[in-house]
Amino acid sequence: MDAEGPEALSDLCLTQVCCSLDALCSRRADGSMCLSWAPVLPQEMADQLLRKMGTKGILNDTTVGIFRNCKELRLRRAAIRFCPVSAEAFRLALCPHRLQELDASWVSGGLTGADIVSGLASNLECRSSLQRLSISGLHLDWESLMEDGGTHVGFSSLQGLRTLNLASTDLTDAALEDICSLPQLESLDISCSAVSKLTALLDCKSTLKSLIAHRLRQLDMSAARLFFVFSQLHALRHLDFSDDHITVDDSDGRDGDETVRQLLEGSPQVLPSLVSLDISGRKRISEAAVRAFVEARAGLVFMGLLATGASSSDVLTSQKTLKVTGEANENQVCEALRRYRDRECFIREALIHLYNLITDIDKPRPDMLKLVLSGMQSHPTSLHVHLVATACVFHLTTQDLAEAMPVSLLSSTVTQLLYAMKTFPNHQQVQKNCLLALCSDYILQDVPFDKYLAAMLVINWLSSHEEPTLQRMAVAVISILVAKLSTEETSQLGEDVHIMKQLLALVQQKAMVGVVDSTLKFALSALWNLTDEMPSAARNFIECQGLELYEEVLESYYGEPSVQQKLLGLLNNIAEVEALQADLLEEDLLEHILSLLQDAQVEHASIMTWTQLEREMVSYRSFHPFYPLLQTGQPSGVQLWAVWAIHLVCSQNTSHYSSMLEREGMTELLKALAAHPDTHGDIKGLSDSILRMVEQHGGHTGPRNS
Repeated sequence: MDAEGPEALSDLCLTQVCCSLDALCSRRADGSMCLSWAPVLPQEMADQLLRKMGTKGILNDTTVGIFRNCKELRLRRAAIRFCPVSAEAFRLALCPHRLQELDASWVSGGLTGADIVSGLASNLECRSSLQRLSISGLHLDWESLMEDGGTHVGFSSLQGLRTLNLASTDLTDAALEDICSLPQLESLDISCSAVSKLTALLDCKSTLKSLIAHRLRQLDMSAARLFFVFSQLHALRHLDFSDDHITVDDSDGRDGDETVRQLLEGSPQVLPSLVSLDISGRKRISEAAVRAFVEARAGLVFMGLLATGASSSDVLTSQKTLKVTGEANENQVCEALRRYRDRECFIREALIHLYNLITDIDKPRPDMLKLVLSGMQSHPTSLHVHLVATACVFHLTTQDLAEAMPVSLLSSTVTQLLYAMKTFPNHQQVQKNCLLALCSDYILQDVPFDKYLAAMLVINWLSSHEEPTLQRMAVAVISILVAKLSTEETSQLGEDVHIMKQLLALVQQKAMVGVVDSTLKFALSALWNLTDEMPSAARNFIECQGLELYEEVLESYYGEPSVQQKLLGLLNNIAEVEALQADLLEEDLLEHILSLLQDAQVEHASIMTWTQLEREMVSYRSFHPFYPLLQTGQPSGVQLWAVWAIHLVCSQNTSHYSSMLEREGMTELLKALAAHPDTHGDIKGLSDSILRMVEQHGGHTGPRNS
């Protein structure tokens, strides 16, 4: 069982509501949705429904309309992060609620900070009830807020605000002054904003407990003035004055770096309440200054020192309650991945250090894999993040390590790998890393993910790469994935002439030099599966000169039973398509097939030595094509080939195929074959083995004759 346990019932119910929204709703005149009927939901459930709609990607101007119903769906903690919601839809659906928290970060659809503030301020209850507001990533449009019908409207209109996140906005000095007049403001995030002066912070020095001011590129204050402002924030417990160490020019941020030095070396009477300081990415930080700072502040619980070169001091490890981001050890690197999820510069840095730590890892670390996955999901378009993260995924899931991971975690990880392959199709190292991670029997066989998409991506990669080791892995992955596809997906794949040509070209490439390797065998297996009960794929095979190639391969590999097995399997698939049978009536091809059937090499001794694969790589949708092959009058070579094929798939997936055997009446046919006096002993043995498997998995085959 998955170590993370099953999904909560409430989550499953909310997912079902999301999937059934069209059926549950009517439409208003403006096109927005309205629930046809709804009970009064528990308040927290309304919040969860809104969040679930957002994470499922279905929250927009149309669907958010269900929340105009404020009596049955009462929102308090609303999250519309990254969703396409317009100003009008926001005003009608969310502003009437008595909100306590709102996360509208990175909303698309033209919604501005001004729209949000004026909309919330239009609800008198919201002016006092709203405590937390996050609008990071939005255009503020501050000027339009200044006057509204002659009345001043601004952040200061929301008098209940305690926490405000304005990271990555066009926050101005004037807007910051308005914000700092809030009477209860405790936490403020102005990271990556356009502010140039922090003097306004003095207006909230008695209430402000947390200030996050990462990467203030336009800050224009002397080190002395900055230090003075910080030193007056007597209530401050957390200060983040970190910087982007990658994009910063050596001369940039010099005043900030000097301010940090003064803070580290200054008296503990400066910022007396401080228990958390983040200065990651800052330059000219000495280990001696860090040591002095930590030793002078007994209550310190966090230090951010990633990319400062000052995280190796033993004082940082001797303090058991102190958490540190840095590169000196595993704990520091993992802490960085946890804390800096939204900061690409630090995620990149931490992933590089993590990679160096795990190259020889031999114990499963699902905690690390979660952190790597989180970084990839937070920065889906960052090549730098995915380049290192995909390499980390490979090392964390290689060999037997994957089997100890929660299945849901592996499923999410593989989905992200496929996204990376799709997003960076021309970056060879990213593609190679993803392929290396995918080439795992356990992942391909037992982890749920979009196997059709994976097959398409790997086949596309294969078309432009000929490096033998990677080519072998790619074909192995394709071969296993094709056996796992639904009938519809296999049909789509088989109808793609490009894919058929790719696999045939590989077979031809190997046949020209006469090698028998796993790449050839995997390619032949994939073609066998692609054409199984797929007339369109079988036709494509013929039109791509597959028969001519297979005739040559039959002749070239006359003494290779493992190759012949796969060649004959595909030819059998074609023979099952009545419209294509005439194509097989080619004299040289028939001579090869007949000689193989009559040759002892392909008959009993040979077939009985065919490799039994540990993992499922061949699949059948029905056993009906085997009916004529198992009749008692057939040549024993034909019978043996048929029972061997049935035995192969039954031994790999007994529960699935035993019920198919029963349902299609094959067990009676096998019993008759095993009981017939002229049946060869090898055939009897395999038939009995199949019947035993059926019996052990709940089948009722009745008494058998041996």
